[in-house]
Order: sequence, then structure tokens, then C-alpha cells
Amino acid sequence: MFARLTSARSLLAAAGLALTCLAGTFAPTAASAAVPYLQLNASEPKYAAIVIDANSGEVLYDKRGDSPRYPASITKVMTLYLTFEALSEGRLKLTDQIVMSPRAAAQAPTKIGLRPGESMTVDEAIKAMAVKSANDVATAVAERLAGSESRFAALMTLRGQELGMRNTRFVNASGLPDSRQISTARDLAILSRAAMRDFPQYYSYFSVKGFYFRGNYIKGHNRLLDSMEGFDGLKTGYTNASGFNLAGSAVRDGRRLIAVVLGGPSTAWRDNNMEDLLLTGFDVIKRRSRGERTTIAANIYEDEPSGPIERPSAEQGDGDQAGLSIVLTENPRSAPVKVSPTLRGAQAATPVKAVKKPKGEWGVQVGAFRSKSLANEQLKLVRGRITKLVSDAEGAVEGAGGMFRAQFQGMTNEAAREACSALKAKRMPCIVLKP
Repeated sequence: MFARLTSARSLLAAAGLALTCLAGTFAPTAASAAVPYLQLNASEPKYAAIVIDANSGEVLYDKRGDSPRYPASITKVMTLYLTFEALSEGRLKLTDQIVMSPRAAAQAPTKIGLRPGESMTVDEAIKAMAVKSANDVATAVAERLAGSESRFAALMTLRGQELGMRNTRFVNASGLPDSRQISTARDLAILSRAAMRDFPQYYSYFSVKGFYFRGNYIKGHNRLLDSMEGFDGLKTGYTNASGFNLAGSAVRDGRRLIAVVLGGPSTAWRDNNMEDLLLTGFDVIKRRSRGERTTIAANIYEDEPSGPIERPSAEQGDGDQAGLSIVLTENPRSAPVKVSPTLRGAQAATPVKAVKKPKGEWGVQVGAFRSKSLANEQLKLVRGRITKLVSDAEGAVEGAGGMFRAQFQGMTNEAAREACSALKAKRMPCIVLKP
């Protein structure tokens, strides 16, 4: 484990000095001067991304990596980092109880839903934050470790500075909306790397897909844990202001990459973009080992998201903090953040049946390869790039003459031609297959 710069007691003492930055105007002090009061540019796209080598820290891809963004629930990676630190120093045990205070219980969803005075073990609390993204639990843990959430937030900011997070400021432990809680893709990648580097014994919590709590199975939000080989963490996040965020990591051939995607317009787009960045990163590393000089940016089509953020349905799971407006919560004694009215309840009560498009006899071929696995990878890549255009098509790999052809079948003439036009615009191969 890498040595950390200060002890927990020293950091808590310094956090007391930094509390002035959490009440009203951000007044620079010796402890807080390194963190500027960043403002988001409303005209700038929400999207930002970065890919780094987990071992060396080398930046392999950077798209607005230093532009200020709202971290949403990726904030909980720092809350978990400090929880792991307390465990490693013996200040906390996995069997200790975390008691829910009235303030913690009043936090906005997503939450575990304990009443004031009820408790859960530290082990359960960690899973609730990593898997459920429970805001009430994050506040309860903050209060347990630092006495108050505002004191804990100051501690979070200070620890972030020590880790090298130069443009991050925390004001709560959960990531619930607050216009002063700002970070960057680079800083969140630094945090992700620190969590796995400093506390490898606890990193597996980020890979938990679901857990049982009081007889109920709670399923996680991170779909890539199921769909991408080698993907093992870390944390999703969403608010109306941030869009769909994800800090992720994967291992292939003994190499680990970390990627952060911020401001995705939907869970599907965010997840596809994360997978594209990581897969391209691994390919770049392999080609570099053969002496090629190449980069992720030179090998990936930078499909900038556009249009409004898709608000998730109540069933979607990754809608933690959905419908919440950005508010200032500078007074710890103020009323809890209120959820603004949304259509989530109506969506859950009256589900709309999807209308299936008619199947056709046309199709498209998107590549021919010498291995079946490469053909399947191409199908997955294309589906991620033009999801809507092939959503009703059936992916298939046809083998003939020693080649494996990646195809989408069951399309109409119009759909096949539209799909090929879109792929060619992205400089990707495509042939229309006639009946």
C-alpha cells in the first residue's frame, strides 16, 4: 500500500480549518486555496472523458479532461476511499454498526430506507453505497467518521488534494446536487486509481453486482459488470445537471485501464462509449507493444453526444438522483433536499408497450474477419455506435471460405440503407445485403 501524506487525525484537524469554505462564500484558506471555485460553462457540452493506464498513470485519451463537471454519485468513491482508510487503520470494523440519523434518513433517493435510529453493519453500508448508490447511507457513514457531513466533506476535499485532485471540491458525501460540488474527468480518474492502489483488499466491493439486505435482493446499476469481459468497477452516477456518468476499469492480458465518462445522454450511450474507450485502449497498448505509434484518439470515432439528457424510468435503476434540481445545501441544519415533481411515478404506474417494427428480408454486412470472436466484437461495436438504427435487427456471424462475416439481419430496405449511410459517415465499413 502506498504511504498516504497525513494521518486521519491530522486530516480531521485540517478539515476543521476548511469548514469556512462550506458555509456561504468560498473563502480561501491555507487548506482550501488549492481548490478554485470553478463554474460550469453552460454553453460547453456536458461530455468529457479520459483513459489512463492504471499502473503508470499515463493518459491515453483526454477529451475535456480538466473541464469542470458535476460528479454525481461518483462522489461516493471518495466516501468509500475514506471508509476503506478507516478500516485499514483500525478506526472502523466491518462488523461495526452505522446508525441512521434523522438527517441521514431524510436524504433524497436513491436510498436504502432505514428509519432514524436503525442501523446496518459497515460491510452492508459499503455495499449499499457501491451497489445501490444509497445517499442516506453515505450521509450516515460521513457522520460516523467525522461527526457531521460538512466536516466529512471538508476532509474529502483535503484528501483529494493530497491525491492530486487539483480541481475538485466536495460539499457532501453522496453526490446529491449542489452547484458547488465540482470535479473533472482527470480528478475522478486519479481518485479511481488511488482507491484500487491504496486499498486493493477492498476493491472487490466495486465489482459486487447485487446483495441481500433484510431479505431483499438489491441489484446494482453498473451493467458493464455483466456485459464486458474483464470489467470490474467502479461507480455510476446521474443527475439532471450532470448527465450519465461512469468511472470504470477493466483488465486484459495483465494490463489495467481506467476510464471516466461524464455527461452521457443515456445509460446505453454512456456504457457503449466506456466500452469503446477501454477496448480501443487495450488494442492501442497491444499495437504499441509491436512497435506501432498510435493513440486511442486516432482509432476511435469521437461521436459527440447531442440532444437532451434522457431521464431514466423508475425501473431503470441508474436513475439515482433523477429529477433533483441543483440547490445549495450549505447549512447542515437546513431542510433536506426535496425531490422536484417528475413523471417517474406515472411511468411506473402506466407502462407503455413498445411497438415492434416489422421484420424485413434485408440486412447489412459490417465487416469480414478471420476469427469469429473479432466478428462478434465488430457487431458489438457497431451496435454501440448506431444503437437505434439496428435495435430491431438480429446480429449474426456467417462463416464461409475461412472468413467470418459480421451481419445484421431482418431489416427493411430503408433501415438497411440508413444504417449503412450512418456507418459510412463514421468511416466504418458497410454493405447492404439484398434478399
